[in-house]
Amino acid sequence: MKVDEYQRLCEYSEALEENWGKPPGNLNSNGQELLIYGRQFGNVFIGVQPTFGYEGDPMRLLFSRSASPHHGFAAYYTYLEKIFKADAVLHFGTHGSLEFMPGKQVGMSGVCYPDSLIGTIPNVYYYAANNPSEATIAKRRSYANTISYLTPPAENAGLYKGLKELKELISSYQSMRDSGRAEQICATIIETARQCNLDKDVKLPEAEAKDLTMDDRDLVVGNVYRKLMEIESRLLPCGLHVVGCPPTAEEAVATLVNIAELDRPDNDPPIKGLPGILARALGRDIEQVYSGNNKGVLADVDCLQRITEASRACVREFVKDRTGLNGRIGTNFVTQLLKFTGFYVDPWVRALQNGEFAKADRQELITLFNYLEFCLTQVVKDNELGALVEALNGQYVEPGPGGDPIRNPNVLPTGKNIHALDPQSIPTQAALKSAKLVVDRLLDRERDNNGGKYPETIALVLWGTDNIKTYGESLAQVMMMVGVKPVPDALGRVNKLEVIPLEELGRPRVDVVVNCSGVFRDLFVNQMLLLDRAIKLAAEQDEPDEMNFVRKHAKQQAAELGLQSLRDAATRVFSNSSGSYSSNVNLAVENSSWSDESQLQEMYLKRKSYAFNSDRPGAGGEMQRDVFEVAMKTVDVTFQNLDSSEISLTDVSHYFDSDPTKLVASLRNDGRAPNAYIADTTTANAQVRTLGETVRLDARTKLLNPKWYEGMLASGYEGVREIQKRMTNTMGWSATSGMVDNWVYDEANSTFIEDEAMAQRLMNTNPNSFRKLVATFLEANGRGYWDAKPEQLERLRQLYMDVEDKIEGVE
Repeated sequence: MKVDEYQRLCEYSEALEENWGKPPGNLNSNGQELLIYGRQFGNVFIGVQPTFGYEGDPMRLLFSRSASPHHGFAAYYTYLEKIFKADAVLHFGTHGSLEFMPGKQVGMSGVCYPDSLIGTIPNVYYYAANNPSEATIAKRRSYANTISYLTPPAENAGLYKGLKELKELISSYQSMRDSGRAEQICATIIETARQCNLDKDVKLPEAEAKDLTMDDRDLVVGNVYRKLMEIESRLLPCGLHVVGCPPTAEEAVATLVNIAELDRPDNDPPIKGLPGILARALGRDIEQVYSGNNKGVLADVDCLQRITEASRACVREFVKDRTGLNGRIGTNFVTQLLKFTGFYVDPWVRALQNGEFAKADRQELITLFNYLEFCLTQVVKDNELGALVEALNGQYVEPGPGGDPIRNPNVLPTGKNIHALDPQSIPTQAALKSAKLVVDRLLDRERDNNGGKYPETIALVLWGTDNIKTYGESLAQVMMMVGVKPVPDALGRVNKLEVIPLEELGRPRVDVVVNCSGVFRDLFVNQMLLLDRAIKLAAEQDEPDEMNFVRKHAKQQAAELGLQSLRDAATRVFSNSSGSYSSNVNLAVENSSWSDESQLQEMYLKRKSYAFNSDRPGAGGEMQRDVFEVAMKTVDVTFQNLDSSEISLTDVSHYFDSDPTKLVASLRNDGRAPNAYIADTTTANAQVRTLGETVRLDARTKLLNPKWYEGMLASGYEGVREIQKRMTNTMGWSATSGMVDNWVYDEANSTFIEDEAMAQRLMNTNPNSFRKLVATFLEANGRGYWDAKPEQLERLRQLYMDVEDKIEGVE
């Protein structure tokens, strides 16, 4: 596009010159003209949306509270509307840059950039069904009609290499536990666990196996077994979802097993979870089994594993009865014939008969499997392409909730215009119950690690999507930490607060520093103010300092900052300024455009220290960096939540972008790094792990797992990019927390770089992403996160030159 044509057609081009100078600029341009990337196929133009534009410029990332789109970005949308004259635009995939451009949070005006860019073009937007919060931003800020698509089919991570060998050794140990060989097998288990780098996750004895008692041996084996089962049963998305292609019967099994795991007391009729039904058949309570399993009691770990295997067998039989000849859900003629002749046996009866679970309650199973029948038909009844055709015909696209299909199967079938929930309705009573369990486990875990002492302050992050999916669980966690209970009014709106007395709480009130994502701020500003009221209410309780850390710190900080009001000193709820999102640490890491960690920390402080104050509810976020820094100095623990199996720590860059672990260490007077924890509520047995444990679990189940990376590579070009993205995000955790072990880099290097056939596959499939992967390894070494051997670095440098030649077309 010629510059004069761009200036003539784009009415707001002059407004961009303050940030970007005269057009064409150096982004999406050849120096003379602006470039629109894309190709036309008849009536369809397929184009690539330009990037934000300031990724490669660390100073702009640091200081830009909110910039404007660059000329190339504006030219792209000008071309679509004024030259190509599009009747509609389909934004494909979650999420783009358009809806996050500067402007008001909601109720766009003519000078807000999303409004200027999309102009008059109807905006249809394919969006992941599990991301209702960002879908809401796309609707509010770019007028999108969203169409939900399914997340990729999930499978259990399984075991491979040394982990598989360990499982076999544990089976041998169980069968020979009372024989003379038990000591020798236990010694081999300990040795193999060390080789698999499990010694950081499981306490392995220094003593030789022959010096251990049988109970000691059982505990070691039980803990290793528990860790293996945690890895094996973790759900992971295999490959990528193809729009309009519902999962096969086999692909639906793991999702249904996880749906069956949860109790659903609010359902009509109420549904009991399958693990609980099976535990009761043994005369056990599933919570006791979970508790023993979490402590590494060998008998309970094994019991839980048998329950899991039986659950999978029941669901597999159930799905088999409904599988047609093409491997998809449909009519199974054998099932029909057996039903007709009266020889049909219910699938759960077939799976459990003659076994230890044969006495499971028949009525509870019938109720559960009727519900699974409904879920299965919803999973495969997809309307993703149908809804697109309806939207392009200018017809009504049926709305539906967004969220996690496992927690809330009403998200299905996909192909709906996504909505979130009533923000005044959270946190629900069920969310409060779950939150209390997680907070108790978090405090117990920290006391175990810290000589029985309670943490005085916890820094945590609130995400929009998580709180929609869980109906406000993490919001409720903050309330539980400070010992205040949210209460609904007569209309069911959660807007009242009750202080939990110390006698009932049974512990001190723990202080918090809450950082809300930009999306959470847009969706739940009322709940942010409720949170601020709760924290200030805790600070005003006349209680001794050793039982009320909120009050203790507020008094200290009022004195230090010269504040008259205790309420102002108890300001603890922060986010970005209005219309601004993220700390930009992720963009800096993704583009390698940062010099040292202090630069990343400065970005975080500059962009995330806008305080929200319930005493000034209309003021929005006000810059209060001094209060933010003083509060962060007292932090002993950093904490985040994982709430669904599709998205984990290294799948997206947002988690490390909001992680303040090293930042807290740089602010604390003693320079001590806080303990970092992650709560995982993706299964019925909620876990609180350290950040290091979670990063290792993530690496084992995804990045280093052949099942995961082969699933990705089956998607070709995009699959290689997904692998490279995981590696970059892993390095992001090194930058913000320092919690990535050297062996993770070593194993990834041996999997993707030292294996010549694999390196060649990656290079041929997507040379650009492979170059970025190689560069990430070199950068991790250069920044001191990976202690690599000289021969590893030599091979990486050689591969970098090879892939450069390939991209440049040099033979």
